[in-house]
Amino acid sequence: MIEQIRGIFLHVLDRLGKLFKWVMFSIYTGIVLGIVCALFTFLLRKGIAYREGHPVMIFLLPVAGLIIVGLYQLMDYKNDEGTNLVLESIQSDRSIPMRMTPLIFMATIITHLFGGSSGREGAALQIGAGTSEFLGTLFNFNNYDRRIFIMSGMSAAFSAVFGTPVAATIFAMEVINVGTMYYSALVPCTISALMASAVAVRLGNSPEHYIVQNVVDFSPNTAIATIFLACICAGVSVLFCILLHKTSSFFKKSFTNPYIRVFVGGTLIVIFTVLIRTREYSGTGAEIIERAIDGEAVPYAFILKMLFTAVTLGCGFKGGEIVPSFFIGATLGCTFGHIAGLSPSLCASIGMVSLFCGVTNCPLSSLIIALELFGMDGLPYYLLAIAISYMLSGYYGLYHSQRFAFSKYKAKYVDNQAHE
Repeated sequence: MIEQIRGIFLHVLDRLGKLFKWVMFSIYTGIVLGIVCALFTFLLRKGIAYREGHPVMIFLLPVAGLIIVGLYQLMDYKNDEGTNLVLESIQSDRSIPMRMTPLIFMATIITHLFGGSSGREGAALQIGAGTSEFLGTLFNFNNYDRRIFIMSGMSAAFSAVFGTPVAATIFAMEVINVGTMYYSALVPCTISALMASAVAVRLGNSPEHYIVQNVVDFSPNTAIATIFLACICAGVSVLFCILLHKTSSFFKKSFTNPYIRVFVGGTLIVIFTVLIRTREYSGTGAEIIERAIDGEAVPYAFILKMLFTAVTLGCGFKGGEIVPSFFIGATLGCTFGHIAGLSPSLCASIGMVSLFCGVTNCPLSSLIIALELFGMDGLPYYLLAIAISYMLSGYYGLYHSQRFAFSKYKAKYVDNQAHE
């Protein structure tokens, strides 16, 4: 009896020790990445504002591309795998070079300063993972703890940049292997995400939030319209993933020299911008997302954003694919709402989260993002659309290193790698 009590006591002490360890390290990670990502967001906004005040900057985009390639060559980081390396570092023993963090930090700001079409959350994931890898090395973590620490860094950075700490917590655990969750990282991811968000807000980052207008009661008719929209978003999400991967492959095969590749891609973006006579597809397009949620969108905007983003990232500029997927989903949904006679604002929010689910294969994160960005009013719509989009998007995804542990269609272990 005494031995049993002693064993229980030692077990409790061991668990409390592990909890204390992760609480301390996660708070530290959240503070560090909250500061780093607040600076990243500040510089990004300043760069975008400067570009918008000086439209001629777009014509220097090819030169900016040369600078980015030169930085990567100078730092001897020629084979940049981006977020795919982050996922592989958690799945295996691969390490993340520390130079990834300053490079993606600077390259993303340069891309947005000169009018490249990309997002920021993908860059934030790399910043978070690279910083956590460095801190884990300093703290002498073993390989298993290192993986958890990387996930907590991903959560912290995503939360600090986008202001959705709950979704950031779940996303880092869900995106690695679809169908399984790394619950061992729950405490570190939660604490680092909450801390990073709080620090970033104190330093001036405002959490994203949208007001969805005319949320009608959920009914059989609106459910059918939602299913139809989700089917379209699933198809477009697959098309977007294929376009991103094929465009990247095309540039690499056609232009083996990275300087020529990025210069040609940057020149194409300049030509496209001149031809369509608008700069709305440069940068993140956050203002277009806001307009779509307000019920206004150009019918073909989602097509142009797919093209601009594919060329920008495919030729060698840096950033992320997540905000562009928000742009594509919101404008597509808004257009659908006008055609179907359903609230364009509501449809824009549905399209935004269902297309995000289609490209990331993260239904839980998508649902939580919907609640954090739009509130509870449209919950039945978001849940239904995300479920449909997740199923119909198949085994395609933004990241070829993402693995599918379980089938989307059967209760069966498959261990498939995402299609490119």
